[in-house]
Amino acid sequence: MSAIQRPEESTPDRPSDHAVADDHPRLAVTVLCAAGIVVALMQTIIVPLIPQLPSLLDAAPANTSWALTITLLMGAVITPIGGRLGDMYGKRLMLVSSMGMVAAGSVVSAMSTSLAPFLVGRALQGLGFGTIALGISVMRDIVPPRHLGASVGTMSASLGIGGALGLPFAAAIAQHVSWHALFWACAAAALIGGIGIALTVPSSPTRTGGRFDTLGAIGLAAMLTCLLLPLSKGATWGWDSPLTLGLFAAFVVVAIGWALHERRHTNALIDLAVAAERPVLLTNIASVTVGFAFYSMQLIPIQLLMAPTSSQDGLGMDMLGAALILTPSGLVMFVFSNISARMTAAFGPRVSLAVGAVVLGIGYIVFIVTIAGPFEVTWWLMMAVASLIGAGLGIAYSAMPALIMRAVRVEQTGEANGVNALMRVVGTSLSAAVVGMILTASMITVTGDGGAPVEVPSETGYLWASVFSLVACVVATVIALSIPSPHPMAVEDI
Repeated sequence: MSAIQRPEESTPDRPSDHAVADDHPRLAVTVLCAAGIVVALMQTIIVPLIPQLPSLLDAAPANTSWALTITLLMGAVITPIGGRLGDMYGKRLMLVSSMGMVAAGSVVSAMSTSLAPFLVGRALQGLGFGTIALGISVMRDIVPPRHLGASVGTMSASLGIGGALGLPFAAAIAQHVSWHALFWACAAAALIGGIGIALTVPSSPTRTGGRFDTLGAIGLAAMLTCLLLPLSKGATWGWDSPLTLGLFAAFVVVAIGWALHERRHTNALIDLAVAAERPVLLTNIASVTVGFAFYSMQLIPIQLLMAPTSSQDGLGMDMLGAALILTPSGLVMFVFSNISARMTAAFGPRVSLAVGAVVLGIGYIVFIVTIAGPFEVTWWLMMAVASLIGAGLGIAYSAMPALIMRAVRVEQTGEANGVNALMRVVGTSLSAAVVGMILTASMITVTGDGGAPVEVPSETGYLWASVFSLVACVVATVIALSIPSPHPMAVEDI
């Protein structure tokens, strides 16, 4: 006698409801999501400080820009490595270590008075960026399947919540207290998060063990550096400069050598055979395009809101006011991550991913029509556009881990989610490069509120940047619908 059983309900590789206690570990999930928000804050708290860093640290602007770049690089490198270490030696251990790195980095940054130690602190903060991917992976171990979708969605949304809260949080503390206090607050939050994880999150029941692929980790770090560094600094160095082109060429060479090593290694850092499977590969490509669309909306509206009123669409707000206008997008992302979980349960994660990409696209269409049409740009319209983007991200980001976890074995969850998170970083880096280049090339000079000349992006720059982001949404939709649905499995009924 046989019965048809869906893979996500119970397979040799996926725990059923009986494999995980039916009680929802709400406290552990809450702590994990709070830790994710803390880590996401590290990406945006630096933004209000960037114009002031040269005077605060007595350094050239070209050098202080590394405060953002080095955190991005370290985060990209550690995310897949941390996921693999979590699979091998325990996800809770890696989560506590990640929060420890954020706390240590925040303390170093808070005590810094010059650029070098400040960059060390920012690098240490970047080592905590694997927390969200690790948190999603550990939820697969501790949360019953019927609650897993909502828990993963909330953890995914912590990225948007932290990003949305980061700007007003940083601007308020830096403006009314001091920039040192900002990093002390981050250190305290990370310390509390690490203690909370140690007390509430159980140890991983599934570990692969084995010997860590040190050479593979070094190769991955070199490969990502050669890719992300020119993407981040190409506009400053020049896209046709020998350094930029040389790093891109080095990326190709290192990537080929790294892939050959990984395919031969018995305990590879990243299982390329799994990464090449169609569901995983297409999900990761979609993650790049969604990451592109996400970061574009981090770059475009804030400049328009803060542009002087003498410019064509500028609203003349300060950093704190502009950040508060965009803050609701993070809350919308949180709400729609839970809606995405219900949508995934009803129609499958690939449909949820496609719907999320479509909603993202609608947000960009509204923005394009507003800028190009005969409509006045207002703060509430910008809030509406940002909220649409937040809704699309909440749906899409919640669906991606579900797609990954359906396609890989339990003991590969950390590694696979780490790679998927890395693909989002690649997408945001591409967005920073492409959108940044478009906006920079379109700069025009207008009269600032104080009468001094100010350079701001032109309307044409906003439009072209939005069009590229809209194309990314269309590509993400097509790819999502191309992801194969899981086939039912026949299981012997004894």
